[in-house]
Amino acid sequence: MAKLQGYEKDESGNIGAGQKPLPGNGCDQCRRYIGAPLFGARTNATNPVEDIAELVRYAHLFKAQVFVVLNTILYDNELATCKELIYELYDIGVDALIIQDMAIMEMDLPPIVIHASTQANNRDPKHVKFLADAGMKRAVLARELNLDQIKDIHEATDIELEFFVSGALCVAFSGNCYMSIAGGERSANRGSCAQNCRLPYNLIDGTGKTLIANSHLLSIKDLDLSDQLPNLIEAGITSFKIEGRLKDIVYVKNNVSYLRKKLDTFLQDNDRFEKASSGRTFYNFEAEMDRSFNRGYTDYFVNHRTASIGSWETPKSQGQVIGKVLEVKHNGYVIENADKLNNGDGLYFVNEEGEPDGASINTIVNNVVIPNNFKPIKKGTMIFRNSDAEFNKLVEREDSAIRKIGVQLHFTETTTGFQLKAVDEDGHESIAVLNVEKEVSKKGDSVLEDIKKNLSKTGNTPFIADETSVDLSQAWFLPISKINELRREVLEQLMEVRVKAYVRKEHKIEKTTHPYPVQKLDFMYNVSNQLARKFYHRHGVTEIEKAFELQWDPGKARVMTTKYCVKYELGKCPKYQRDSMGEKVVEPLVLKHGENEYKLKFNCKPCEMEIWEKDADLVFDEDEL
Repeated sequence: MAKLQGYEKDESGNIGAGQKPLPGNGCDQCRRYIGAPLFGARTNATNPVEDIAELVRYAHLFKAQVFVVLNTILYDNELATCKELIYELYDIGVDALIIQDMAIMEMDLPPIVIHASTQANNRDPKHVKFLADAGMKRAVLARELNLDQIKDIHEATDIELEFFVSGALCVAFSGNCYMSIAGGERSANRGSCAQNCRLPYNLIDGTGKTLIANSHLLSIKDLDLSDQLPNLIEAGITSFKIEGRLKDIVYVKNNVSYLRKKLDTFLQDNDRFEKASSGRTFYNFEAEMDRSFNRGYTDYFVNHRTASIGSWETPKSQGQVIGKVLEVKHNGYVIENADKLNNGDGLYFVNEEGEPDGASINTIVNNVVIPNNFKPIKKGTMIFRNSDAEFNKLVEREDSAIRKIGVQLHFTETTTGFQLKAVDEDGHESIAVLNVEKEVSKKGDSVLEDIKKNLSKTGNTPFIADETSVDLSQAWFLPISKINELRREVLEQLMEVRVKAYVRKEHKIEKTTHPYPVQKLDFMYNVSNQLARKFYHRHGVTEIEKAFELQWDPGKARVMTTKYCVKYELGKCPKYQRDSMGEKVVEPLVLKHGENEYKLKFNCKPCEMEIWEKDADLVFDEDEL
C-alpha cells in the first residue's frame, strides 16, 4: 500500500510544507518545509536552528517530517558555512534538505536525505533520473509540467515526486529568472526576488505603437489543482506542496484544510493508498480557498495549454466573487448576494477608470452596502470580497483546526491502587500508576461514569480519547484531581514514547560518475562555485558557463524563460489560435516599465517565451513568427 505525503505551506519556509499525507489542518498537520537562518530562497523567511529543533520535535510527534530549504546558489566563500549548518540541522533531527546547488552533493555530509528543489531543472525524465542516480530521494517537479510529462518522469525513475498544487506561481521556469538582478542587483537565486513580474508594463509593438498601457502583463493567476489530486496521484505524485510565501495564518489554515479534505475524500475511496502520518483533524470552519488571498485561479499547464492564465488587472488579491452592482445609492451600493457580506469586509472591484480599486464595508442597512469611503461604481460592476472579516476571525481562533491522535484509555485497579494505560492509534503504549488506599464511594456505580468522563477530557493535549474503559472490582472513590493527574501523566509519557519511537530515514551520499544528460551548461544551470563545477565535470560535463550573477552583461542579457506567452494571452498565437488571431502583431514586442525595457522572443516549437534586455540583438526564425 502506497503512502501519500503532502505539503502544508509556504515556499518561504516560515512553517513550510510537510511531508506526511496531504495535511489537513492549518498548522500542525503534515510535514513542513522551513527556511533556515541562511541559504533559503526567501531571505525574509528565516528561522533560528533552535526554533527548527522545536518544530522537528512537534512534527515527529505526529510522525510528520520536517524539510529545510537550502535552495539558493552558493558562492565559494559560503561553502564551509553551509556545510556547518547542514550538520547542525542533522543533529536536531531534520528529515531532509531541499537543495538547488550541486556543491552540496560534493560535501562530506552526514547521512541526511537530499531532495532536489524545483530550481534544479526537474523538467524531464533524463534530468530527474540523473538526480535519483546521484542519490537524491525526491524531486520537486517544475510547475509547468503537464500530466503526460509527469507520467513519463515517473516511469523513468522510482524517485519520489512532489508537485505544487496551490498558491502563487512564478511566471518563469524556476531558477531561470534574472529580472531582479538585472533590474536592481537582487538575485532571485539568492533569495531576493524583487517580483518584477508583478509590476505594470506597457506593451509596445515593432512599430513603436503602444498596444496595452499600464497593465500587469507578466502577472499570472494563482494555482489551484485541488480537483486534479486523483490525476496527479495516478501520474506518480506522492507529495503535494502548497505555496504560501509569507502568507498569514488564515491563508495557511484555509488552503491546507481545503486540500486536506480533498485528499481524505480520495483516500476513503481508494485502498491502494494511505496517510503517511498520524492523527485526524477537526474543523470549526468550512474551508473555501477563494476566501483567502488569491489572484483568481488557473490549473496552469497540468492539462496542457488551454485558457488564459494572466492576471493583468492587479497582482493583489481579488478574493471571492460576490456579484454585480445592481444599483448605486448616494452613500452605498445594492449588490447581488449581499447577504454574504459582513461589516468590516474588504471589497475589490475595477473602477470607472478601469483601475483596480477597493473599499471597506462600514455597515449594511436595508440591503444597501455602505462603505467607509464611498466611491462611484458603475452599475453592473463585478464585486469581489478580498477580506472576509467574520471568516478571518473564525479561522484565526486556535481551535479552528485541531489535529488529534486517537488513543484508547484503560483504567484498572492494582493491589496498591490504580493504573491507567494509554494505547494510541499506532500501537504505542504508556502506563501511569497511582498508589493510594482504596475507599468505596458513596455514589455507587455512578462513580464509574464520572471516572470515564474525566479521563476523556484530553483538553489541549495532541490526543483524543476514542475509547475509554473502566474496569474495577468495586465503585472505588477517587478524587477528580487524582484522575486528572493520572491522565496528564500517562499522556505526557505517551508523547515522549512517540517522539523516541520516531525513526528518521537516513541516506549517505556517495560520489557517482554517471553521465549528466547534457555536456554543455549555460548560465541557466546557475553554477556559482568550484564544488558545483567539480560535481558536473565528474559527471561528464565539458563546458560550464558561470552563473548569471557572476557574469551579467548589462543591457544585453536574457532575463527570463517561461511557458507563459503574451501572444497567447492576446489571442495572437500562431500555433493554437491561427484561425482566430487576425492580423499578426509586429515584432519585436517590448515591455516597458519606467526606464526598463525588455524585448520578447517567442519560441513556438517548444512553446516558450524569452525576455531579453533592451540592448540584446535578437534573431528571429521565420518558422517561429
